[in-house]
Amino acid sequence: MSKQIPKIILNDGLEVPAIGFGTYGLNGNAGVQAIQSAIDVGYRLLDTAYNYENEGTVGKAVQRSTVPREELRITSKLPGRYHEYDQAVPTIQESLYRANLDYYDLYLIHWPNPIQDNYVEAWQSLIQAQKWGLVRSIGVCNFLPEHIERLEKETGVKPSINQIELHPFFNQADQRKWHAENNIQTESWSPIARANKIFDNETIQKIAAQHDKTPSQVIIRWHHQLGSIPIPKSASKERQIENISIFDFTLDEAEMNAINTLTRPDGRQKDQDPAVYEEF
Repeated sequence: MSKQIPKIILNDGLEVPAIGFGTYGLNGNAGVQAIQSAIDVGYRLLDTAYNYENEGTVGKAVQRSTVPREELRITSKLPGRYHEYDQAVPTIQESLYRANLDYYDLYLIHWPNPIQDNYVEAWQSLIQAQKWGLVRSIGVCNFLPEHIERLEKETGVKPSINQIELHPFFNQADQRKWHAENNIQTESWSPIARANKIFDNETIQKIAAQHDKTPSQVIIRWHHQLGSIPIPKSASKERQIENISIFDFTLDEAEMNAINTLTRPDGRQKDQDPAVYEEF
Protein backbone atom coordinates (compact mmCIF):
# COMPACT_ATOMS: atom_id res chain seq x y z
CA MET A 1 0.00 0.00 0.00
CA SER A 2 2.71 2.49 0.99
CA LYS A 3 4.44 2.07 -2.39
CA GLN A 4 1.36 3.55 -4.05
CA ILE A 5 1.56 6.80 -2.09
CA PRO A 6 3.25 9.61 -4.03
CA LYS A 7 6.09 11.49 -2.38
CA ILE A 8 6.49 15.23 -1.95
CA ILE A 9 9.83 16.95 -1.54
CA LEU A 10 9.75 19.89 0.88
CA ASN A 11 11.70 23.10 0.31
CA ASP A 12 14.54 21.82 2.53
CA GLY A 13 14.80 18.50 0.68
CA LEU A 14 12.94 16.22 3.06
CA GLU A 15 10.77 13.70 1.22
CA VAL A 16 7.36 13.03 2.78
CA PRO A 17 4.31 10.97 1.78
CA ALA A 18 1.38 12.75 0.15
CA ILE A 19 -0.98 11.51 2.89
CA GLY A 20 -0.43 11.12 6.61
CA PHE A 21 -2.15 9.78 9.70
CA GLY A 22 -3.52 12.00 12.47
CA THR A 23 -3.25 10.72 16.03
CA TYR A 24 -5.17 13.27 18.10
CA GLY A 25 -7.22 11.42 20.71
CA LEU A 26 -5.36 8.13 20.26
CA ASN A 27 -3.89 7.39 23.69
CA GLY A 28 -2.76 4.47 25.78
CA ASN A 29 -2.67 0.88 24.60
CA ALA A 30 -5.70 1.31 22.36
CA GLY A 31 -3.92 4.24 20.71
CA VAL A 32 -0.76 2.19 20.22
CA GLN A 33 -2.79 -0.54 18.53
CA ALA A 34 -4.55 1.96 16.26
CA ILE A 35 -1.28 3.61 15.22
CA GLN A 36 0.38 0.22 14.71
CA SER A 37 -2.52 -0.70 12.47
CA ALA A 38 -2.09 2.51 10.48
CA ILE A 39 1.58 1.75 9.93
CA ASP A 40 0.75 -1.83 8.97
CA VAL A 41 -1.72 -0.75 6.25
CA GLY A 42 0.74 1.69 4.73
CA TYR A 43 0.83 5.06 6.49
CA ARG A 44 4.34 6.41 6.85
CA LEU A 45 3.66 9.99 7.99
CA LEU A 46 2.45 10.19 11.60
CA ASP A 47 1.24 13.42 13.18
CA THR A 48 1.29 14.11 16.92
CA ALA A 49 1.86 17.10 19.21
CA TYR A 50 3.10 17.88 22.71
CA ASN A 51 -0.41 19.00 23.64
CA TYR A 52 -2.01 15.79 22.37
CA GLU A 53 -0.31 14.05 25.29
CA ASN A 54 0.29 10.97 23.16
CA GLU A 55 3.85 11.34 21.92
CA GLY A 56 4.68 8.31 24.05
CA THR A 57 1.85 6.38 22.43
CA VAL A 58 3.17 7.20 18.97
CA GLY A 59 6.70 6.28 20.02
CA LYS A 60 5.56 2.94 21.42
CA ALA A 61 3.70 2.13 18.18
CA VAL A 62 6.85 2.96 16.20
CA GLN A 63 8.91 0.78 18.53
CA ARG A 64 6.54 -2.17 18.10
CA SER A 65 6.29 -1.75 14.34
CA THR A 66 8.33 -3.87 11.95
CA VAL A 67 8.76 -0.88 9.62
CA PRO A 68 12.27 0.62 9.93
CA ARG A 69 12.36 4.01 11.66
CA GLU A 70 14.04 5.64 8.66
CA GLU A 71 11.02 4.83 6.50
CA LEU A 72 8.70 6.79 8.78
CA ARG A 73 8.13 10.53 8.96
CA ILE A 74 7.05 11.59 12.45
CA THR A 75 5.77 15.06 13.29
CA SER A 76 5.29 16.77 16.63
CA LYS A 77 4.50 20.35 17.66
CA LEU A 78 5.59 22.97 20.17
CA PRO A 79 2.81 24.32 22.44
CA GLY A 80 2.23 28.03 22.98
CA ARG A 81 3.22 28.07 26.65
CA TYR A 82 6.80 27.16 25.69
CA HIS A 83 7.53 29.69 22.95
CA GLU A 84 10.33 31.43 24.85
CA TYR A 85 13.71 30.14 23.71
CA ASP A 86 14.92 28.86 27.09
CA GLN A 87 11.69 26.90 27.44
CA ALA A 88 11.30 25.78 23.83
CA VAL A 89 14.59 23.94 23.49
CA PRO A 90 14.07 21.63 26.51
CA THR A 91 10.45 21.12 25.42
CA ILE A 92 11.63 19.80 22.05
CA GLN A 93 14.03 17.51 23.90
CA GLU A 94 11.21 16.41 26.20
CA SER A 95 9.06 15.62 23.15
CA LEU A 96 11.78 13.26 21.98
CA TYR A 97 12.18 11.67 25.42
CA ARG A 98 8.44 11.08 25.63
CA ALA A 99 8.42 9.29 22.29
CA ASN A 100 11.74 7.54 22.90
CA LEU A 101 13.03 8.89 19.59
CA ASP A 102 16.41 10.26 18.61
CA TYR A 103 14.88 12.80 16.23
CA TYR A 104 11.63 14.06 14.74
CA ASP A 105 11.34 14.29 10.99
CA LEU A 106 9.14 17.37 11.33
CA TYR A 107 8.67 19.71 14.25
CA LEU A 108 6.16 22.54 14.03
CA ILE A 109 5.08 25.56 16.06
CA HIS A 110 1.50 24.62 16.91
CA TRP A 111 -0.03 28.14 16.82
CA PRO A 112 1.52 31.59 16.37
CA ASN A 113 -0.18 33.07 19.48
CA PRO A 114 0.19 36.60 18.10
CA ILE A 115 -0.99 38.31 21.29
CA GLN A 116 1.75 36.57 23.25
CA ASP A 117 4.06 37.41 20.30
CA ASN A 118 6.92 35.03 21.02
CA TYR A 119 6.62 32.95 17.86
CA VAL A 120 9.85 34.32 16.33
CA GLU A 121 11.71 33.26 19.46
CA ALA A 122 10.08 29.83 19.20
CA TRP A 123 11.14 29.65 15.56
CA GLN A 124 14.74 30.41 16.53
CA SER A 125 14.62 27.45 18.91
CA LEU A 126 13.42 25.16 16.10
CA ILE A 127 16.25 26.40 13.88
CA GLN A 128 18.72 25.52 16.62
CA ALA A 129 17.13 22.12 17.20
CA GLN A 130 17.49 21.38 13.50
CA LYS A 131 21.19 22.33 13.62
CA TRP A 132 21.67 19.95 16.53
CA GLY A 133 20.03 17.10 14.61
CA LEU A 134 17.00 16.84 16.91
CA VAL A 135 14.70 17.69 14.00
CA ARG A 136 15.11 17.10 10.27
CA SER A 137 12.64 19.67 8.98
CA ILE A 138 10.94 22.59 10.71
CA GLY A 139 7.58 24.17 10.00
CA VAL A 140 4.51 25.80 11.47
CA CYS A 141 0.79 25.26 12.03
CA ASN A 142 -1.99 27.77 11.66
CA PHE A 143 0.32 30.61 10.61
CA LEU A 144 -1.01 33.39 8.41
CA PRO A 145 1.17 34.77 5.59
CA GLU A 146 2.17 37.80 7.67
CA HIS A 147 3.42 35.53 10.45
CA ILE A 148 5.53 33.50 8.04
CA GLU A 149 6.89 36.59 6.32
CA ARG A 150 8.07 37.85 9.69
CA LEU A 151 9.80 34.55 10.47
CA GLU A 152 11.74 34.66 7.24
CA LYS A 153 12.54 38.37 7.56
CA GLU A 154 13.90 38.08 11.10
CA THR A 155 15.67 34.70 10.86
CA GLY A 156 16.32 34.11 7.17
CA VAL A 157 14.69 30.66 7.45
CA LYS A 158 11.38 29.78 5.79
CA PRO A 159 9.13 27.00 7.13
CA SER A 160 8.97 23.84 5.04
CA ILE A 161 5.31 23.26 5.80
CA ASN A 162 2.25 25.00 7.23
CA GLN A 163 -0.42 22.74 8.69
CA ILE A 164 -3.78 24.53 8.58
CA GLU A 165 -7.46 23.80 9.06
CA LEU A 166 -8.60 22.78 5.59
CA HIS A 167 -11.71 20.91 4.50
CA PRO A 168 -14.53 21.37 1.96
CA PHE A 169 -16.37 23.80 4.25
CA PHE A 170 -13.20 25.92 4.57
CA ASN A 171 -10.95 25.43 1.56
CA GLN A 172 -8.38 28.15 2.34
CA ALA A 173 -7.94 29.09 -1.33
CA ASP A 174 -6.02 32.32 -0.68
CA GLN A 175 -3.73 30.76 1.91
CA ARG A 176 -2.99 27.78 -0.35
CA LYS A 177 -2.20 30.10 -3.25
CA TRP A 178 0.22 32.04 -1.06
CA HIS A 179 1.89 28.82 0.07
CA ALA A 180 2.36 27.70 -3.53
CA GLU A 181 3.85 31.04 -4.54
CA ASN A 182 6.29 30.87 -1.63
CA ASN A 183 7.27 27.18 -1.92
CA ILE A 184 5.71 26.15 1.38
CA GLN A 185 3.84 22.86 1.55
CA THR A 186 0.23 22.95 2.72
CA GLU A 187 -0.93 20.23 5.12
CA SER A 188 -4.59 19.77 6.10
CA TRP A 189 -5.68 19.16 9.66
CA SER A 190 -9.26 18.05 10.24
CA PRO A 191 -9.45 17.19 6.53
CA ILE A 192 -12.89 15.61 6.77
CA ALA A 193 -14.32 18.29 9.11
CA ARG A 194 -17.39 17.07 10.97
CA ALA A 195 -17.61 13.70 9.29
CA ASN A 196 -21.31 12.99 9.71
CA LYS A 197 -22.33 16.42 8.46
CA ILE A 198 -20.05 16.46 5.45
CA PHE A 199 -20.73 12.83 4.50
CA ASP A 200 -24.42 13.70 4.23
CA ASN A 201 -23.68 16.54 1.82
CA GLU A 202 -25.48 15.96 -1.47
CA THR A 203 -22.58 17.16 -3.62
CA ILE A 204 -20.11 14.84 -1.91
CA GLN A 205 -22.51 11.90 -2.06
CA LYS A 206 -23.17 12.41 -5.77
CA ILE A 207 -19.48 12.52 -6.66
CA ALA A 208 -18.78 9.47 -4.49
CA ALA A 209 -21.51 7.50 -6.27
CA GLN A 210 -20.12 8.44 -9.67
CA HIS A 211 -16.73 7.00 -8.76
CA ASP A 212 -17.99 4.10 -6.65
CA LYS A 213 -16.04 5.54 -3.73
CA THR A 214 -16.98 6.64 -0.22
CA PRO A 215 -17.50 10.29 0.73
CA SER A 216 -14.33 10.11 2.81
CA GLN A 217 -12.28 8.93 -0.16
CA VAL A 218 -13.65 11.70 -2.34
CA ILE A 219 -12.78 14.35 0.23
CA ILE A 220 -9.27 13.04 0.81
CA ARG A 221 -8.72 12.80 -2.95
CA TRP A 222 -9.87 16.43 -3.21
CA HIS A 223 -7.16 17.42 -0.73
CA HIS A 224 -4.55 15.52 -2.71
CA GLN A 225 -5.51 17.22 -5.96
CA LEU A 226 -5.40 20.60 -4.25
CA GLY A 227 -1.75 19.84 -3.52
CA SER A 228 -2.24 19.57 0.23
CA ILE A 229 -1.22 16.69 2.50
CA PRO A 230 -4.29 15.41 4.40
CA ILE A 231 -3.82 13.69 7.76
CA PRO A 232 -7.08 11.80 8.44
CA LYS A 233 -7.47 9.91 11.70
CA SER A 234 -9.27 6.67 12.44
CA ALA A 235 -8.86 3.90 14.98
CA SER A 236 -10.60 1.46 12.62
CA LYS A 237 -8.36 -0.60 10.35
CA GLU A 238 -11.08 -0.72 7.70
CA ARG A 239 -11.45 3.06 7.72
CA GLN A 240 -7.67 3.49 7.71
CA ILE A 241 -7.45 1.41 4.54
CA GLU A 242 -10.39 3.29 3.04
CA ASN A 243 -8.80 6.67 3.72
CA ILE A 244 -5.47 5.74 2.17
CA SER A 245 -7.01 4.11 -0.93
CA ILE A 246 -7.43 7.28 -2.98
CA PHE A 247 -4.78 6.93 -5.67
CA ASP A 248 -6.75 4.84 -8.17
CA PHE A 249 -9.19 7.53 -9.32
CA THR A 250 -9.21 11.22 -10.23
CA LEU A 251 -11.74 13.98 -9.73
CA ASP A 252 -12.32 16.04 -12.86
CA GLU A 253 -12.29 19.84 -12.91
CA ALA A 254 -16.06 20.11 -12.56
CA GLU A 255 -16.06 17.84 -9.51
CA MET A 256 -13.20 19.75 -7.89
CA ASN A 257 -15.04 23.01 -8.50
CA ALA A 258 -18.27 21.59 -7.09
CA ILE A 259 -16.51 20.65 -3.85
CA ASN A 260 -14.80 24.03 -3.71
CA THR A 261 -18.16 25.78 -3.81
CA LEU A 262 -19.00 24.22 -0.42
CA THR A 263 -16.57 26.57 1.34
CA ARG A 264 -17.97 29.41 3.40
CA PRO A 265 -16.52 32.39 5.31
CA ASP A 266 -17.58 30.95 8.68
CA GLY A 267 -16.38 27.46 7.82
CA ARG A 268 -13.91 27.10 10.65
CA GLN A 269 -15.09 24.34 12.99
CA LYS A 270 -14.28 26.06 16.28
CA ASP A 271 -13.77 29.67 15.19
CA GLN A 272 -10.03 29.36 15.80
CA ASP A 273 -8.77 32.36 13.85
CA PRO A 274 -4.94 32.41 13.93
CA ALA A 275 -5.00 36.21 13.89
CA VAL A 276 -6.36 36.22 17.44
CA TYR A 277 -6.53 32.65 18.78
CA GLU A 278 -4.13 31.74 21.59
CA GLU A 279 -3.25 28.12 22.34
CA PHE A 280 -1.15 27.20 25.34
